[in-house]
Amino acid sequence: MTTTRSLLDIDDLTNEEVDAMFSLAHEFAQRPAPRSLEGRFCANLFFEQSTRTHVSFQCAQMRLGANVVNLSPAQLSLATKGERLDDTAITLRALGIDVLVARHPLVGAVAELAAAFDGCTVNAGDGTNAHPTQALLDTFTLRDILGDLRDRTIAFVGDIRHSRVAHSSMRLLHRYGARVLAIGPEAFLLPTDVPSDVRIARDFGAALGTIDALVMLRVQRERFDSMPIDDNAYIAAYQLNDERLERVGPRTPILHPGPYNRGVEIVDAVTLDPRWRYREQVRNGVLVRAALLHHLVHGW
Repeated sequence: MTTTRSLLDIDDLTNEEVDAMFSLAHEFAQRPAPRSLEGRFCANLFFEQSTRTHVSFQCAQMRLGANVVNLSPAQLSLATKGERLDDTAITLRALGIDVLVARHPLVGAVAELAAAFDGCTVNAGDGTNAHPTQALLDTFTLRDILGDLRDRTIAFVGDIRHSRVAHSSMRLLHRYGARVLAIGPEAFLLPTDVPSDVRIARDFGAALGTIDALVMLRVQRERFDSMPIDDNAYIAAYQLNDERLERVGPRTPILHPGPYNRGVEIVDAVTLDPRWRYREQVRNGVLVRAALLHHLVHGW
């Protein structure tokens, strides 16, 4: 069976489909995943460096029994011979690739691949636009910890303008009834950077007593020609340091999509705190991505 179902952003999935996926991910946590992709070929095409997402997808694919092909831009004809993205997609499909997982630094590039690839395409991050599978695993993690997300306040802190994670996660969390709070300086956060239902705050410390979960974000230096804010000023106002950590609620989970930068958005003490749930996010990423791939190929 060939599928043309793809995931380019979180709005491609209904809440019912997300619920079904989360239920299957919970099953995968309790028992070995079925080898439902046995005999199929999955290609992971990452034009940006990645540790968590790339390896997570590869582990998920292997758990499902898929044949896995990992490609780097240097291996492709478009790197040196002028091949277009759509021609690369056509070639991979003709070679027998069933599922294409792609990351690209340009907004819309994964959609361009998907338009020419008549198999299943999964967006593993396109520029500053979207990262739907990170939104899925973060929401899965938060629901496991907090239960019902309705009326829970989830705060995102940092470089929200350039965070494809925040852009996808905020929309999904809102669909589950959460209140989303965006915290950061104007250099990284204007009203146009977030959905209209997201509240913006500048004072990180003042918000700590009002939140149910905290998502810290990396400053994405690679997106800037020159930094619009001094490092020391950013750290002073928005770092989760020892003093702010003491003001976080005793059961408030702290998440980070990674990679995290010690000494910038967090201090070392955060990674040793029981409220730090990064490892759970990473483990859940394999389960959620395996469930997603199973459903995209076999249906809901």
